[in-house]
Amino acid sequence: MTRPGDENYVHGHHASVLAAHGARTAQNSAAHLLPHLSPGMTLLDVGFGPGSITADLARIVAPAEVVGIEAAPDAVAAAQALMDARGVDNVTLRTGSVYALPFDDDSFDVVHCHQVLQYLTDPPAALREMARVARRVVAAREVDYAVMHWCPASSGMSDWLDSYRQIARDSGGEPDAARHLRAWSNAAGLPALGEVRVDASTWTYATPEVTKWWGDVQSARVLESEQNAKLKALGLDDERITTMATHWREWGEHPDAYFSMTHGELLLQLD
Repeated sequence: MTRPGDENYVHGHHASVLAAHGARTAQNSAAHLLPHLSPGMTLLDVGFGPGSITADLARIVAPAEVVGIEAAPDAVAAAQALMDARGVDNVTLRTGSVYALPFDDDSFDVVHCHQVLQYLTDPPAALREMARVARRVVAAREVDYAVMHWCPASSGMSDWLDSYRQIARDSGGEPDAARHLRAWSNAAGLPALGEVRVDASTWTYATPEVTKWWGDVQSARVLESEQNAKLKALGLDDERITTMATHWREWGEHPDAYFSMTHGELLLQLD
């Protein structure tokens, strides 16, 4: 059984993974949080990945400090390079665990995470810890893989989705995390701390440029990232994996290509 802290991040930090995650912005990935931010609010970003959302949030709350916590040193280095390139100087990045945040109670006005809880064996414990160090707001956004949908139909992409969900669960995570946010919030005791709201939004790819980019990125992740080794560990051979990658590219280049995924959004406003 996977224990809290032993989680194995499914995607790794290959360039193809960082390219996909680096396209995330505060506007397309944290819009539910933005109305609650203002200059001067301190913020903790948990599991920040390549740091693109973090950089945007830092500009919004400047001159206040933003701290980022990430389990992977490779991600910290990539995010720091992004901060340097963008001239963002009010962010401090460090390694650490969401289960044991190295901060006193009520240290930050806002605590945020994006696409983190789905990889954890104990999301309620993570939410409790995030709420412990927050004074005003806790925000989380998570995808639901089971309701990803696309056109035209693709057997290789369907095979990829089924295989990915199995890999994620074998690693101790929950790939359909969005639908569990309210349950995790209740298990964490968040309603006793303040007002909890759960909503949803989507990412949708439906222009030639964006679908080609998404298809190419996903194809590269299947072939070149840590996901490749995990697919093989699941028992898939090279031919089957190559078919997945080929179908991703072919879908991205199709004139009718459409892809959408739903995200759950949790917002806790502390009393």
